[in-house]
Amino acid sequence: MNFRSMEEFWPHYMNQHSRPATRRWHFVGTLCSMLCLVYTVLFNKWFVIFVPVLGYGLAWYSHFFVEGNVPATFGHPFWSLLCDFKMFGLMLTGQMDREIKRLGKRPVLQVY
Repeated sequence: MNFRSMEEFWPHYMNQHSRPATRRWHFVGTLCSMLCLVYTVLFNKWFVIFVPVLGYGLAWYSHFFVEGNVPATFGHPFWSLLCDFKMFGLMLTGQMDREIKRLGKRPVLQVY
């Protein structure tokens, strides 16, 4: 499935993150990645290895063991990364529930 924009990909991405626990694992992974990146810049350049390990590791854990699906990163790495940051921002600002309700009124494509 090809997506031409993040707006097209977003409902699919959120469908792949339907459980609150999956979204929380992603939030923690993104936060840990950001903190590791800051630590890398300020103190130790070799710490950069932990940026993707923590970010993707925690997110993928949630897909395999919480959500029970394949991470969207495998098929759409660029859109997935952008949407992960969007989801992080929505969760950080307390707007995620409103976005989920908004998307609930739209048809969401399911890919099997």
